Amino acid sequence: MSLITDTETLAAFCGRLKGVDFVTVDTEFMRETTYWARLCLVQVGGPDEAMCIDPLAPGINLKPLYDLLADKSMLKVFHAGRQDLEIFFTAMGEVPAPVFDTQIAAMVCGFGDQVGYEALVAKLANANLDKSQRFTDWSQRPLTERQVTYALGDVTHLRKVYVALQKRLEKTGRAPWLDEEDAVLSDPATYKVDPREMWRRLRARTRAPRMLAVLRELAAWREITAQSLDMPRQRVAKDDAILELAASMPATVDDIKRSRLAKPLASGKYVDGVLTAVAKGRALPEAECPRLERDDGWDTQVPRAISELLKLLLKARSEQHDVAQRLIANSDDINSIALSDTADVPALHGWRRELFGEDALKLKHGKLAIGLSANGKHVEVFER
Repeated sequence: MSLITDTETLAAFCGRLKGVDFVTVDTEFMRETTYWARLCLVQVGGPDEAMCIDPLAPGINLKPLYDLLADKSMLKVFHAGRQDLEIFFTAMGEVPAPVFDTQIAAMVCGFGDQVGYEALVAKLANANLDKSQRFTDWSQRPLTERQVTYALGDVTHLRKVYVALQKRLEKTGRAPWLDEEDAVLSDPATYKVDPREMWRRLRARTRAPRMLAVLRELAAWREITAQSLDMPRQRVAKDDAILELAASMPATVDDIKRSRLAKPLASGKYVDGVLTAVAKGRALPEAECPRLERDDGWDTQVPRAISELLKLLLKARSEQHDVAQRLIANSDDINSIALSDTADVPALHGWRRELFGEDALKLKHGKLAIGLSANGKHVEVFER
């Protein structure tokens, strides 16, 4: 099998890849019962060969692989690689760079939102993938030849997909459009989790600073606990339970027991942590309590009519330029633009502003109009 299980063979393989223009990379991992992803297999493809690397093999040292991924002179090609890159960042202490994500490139090239690898392989590599091992347990050993063959398909076909997409980008002049996205993927900050900022993900429907202070402490406690126990955060405490605790601010175990959603936390190893977090949030000086601004995504007063018109404009511009809508702007971007002409969102910067943002502002202020084409099949934008 094309499976590397020892350091010497790995070093020789990585040595053969030195100096190539690009390598294709994929991983298989497990994360259902842990906080940190457990790396179970790494697939790497060069111009002439591809191998699977077993990180669970006894005694293997992955340093040759990490050195290869850290080589700035070589492009690393992934498909939907954010989780793969997070795994390598955690293991290596740095993000493999430079990178090229074929899913993002495909969105730029008109293949739609979040196009799947299987669809790209069929269209660009003229091949059909064997997906029979999609739900296999990659942590089980020994791996079968069928598993290894299946895994290799994720990097061998990726070579043709990358080459085809690169040619399209060069032909359309859109290669620079990927720079911003690839910069995000290569930024270590993308993969660093700050427990003190996790409260923002919960979208509390309140602006009360005191409740937000308690929510921040509870969310930080949950994240730190999940990390230390290597357990999914939702298994420590559900989001709804954290939000309910922030609203009720329990001071005793009996107070927690009165909470329908948080009651399971009243009897167990987490109760002291919950009460300590709540007490810390309640004791925080008012001036130090967090505040929610519109940029945090909290606002129910988004002008609905403007928002809907902007979404229609986004659809029209996406179809006109053959670019995935999600890559140009998301719902939060649309709402932010509806609320403010100076919203700090990607849609109002760079190529996105040229493609959509400028017209979005014009439409908002009545300088553009939207209607149907003469045949009634397309949305058209008109100057007013």
